[in-house]
Amino acid sequence: MFQGLNRIQIIGNLGRDPEMRYTPGGSPVTNFSVAVNRRRRGQDDQWVDETDWFTVVCWERLAEQVDNMATRGFLTKGTKVYVEGRLQVRRYTGNDGMERTAVEIVANRILILSSRGEGMPVERGIPAEQAGGPDFGPPEDDFDDVPF
Repeated sequence: MFQGLNRIQIIGNLGRDPEMRYTPGGSPVTNFSVAVNRRRRGQDDQWVDETDWFTVVCWERLAEQVDNMATRGFLTKGTKVYVEGRLQVRRYTGNDGMERTAVEIVANRILILSSRGEGMPVERGIPAEQAGGPDFGPPEDDFDDVPF
């Protein structure tokens, strides 16, 4: 039986450096924002640039991997990234007592697109060795066995 689909994919630039913290239960969580720019024609037929901001939340292993990549300088403000995950609507009471709503992307995959870390995947649930990165070295493919 079909359960439903909640999936979002964005490409944009980090609006701030990722920040990792721990929940009271000890789970790591890393947050950052991503700006997604688009261009459209305005009413005066001139091009208008618009920016949408997304809050991205990473949990557990992915949170630690993102924090590691940020510490190493691969995920910093301005870095172009691809983010894949699901939308989450969270309701909470602000410090002023007002009810608030936050719409966030709970990430399960992040791909660094900027030149310094281009093509470097950061994914939830995969061993760090498979996530790539400069300290892990290049994959050791033996192209002599390729049949073409």
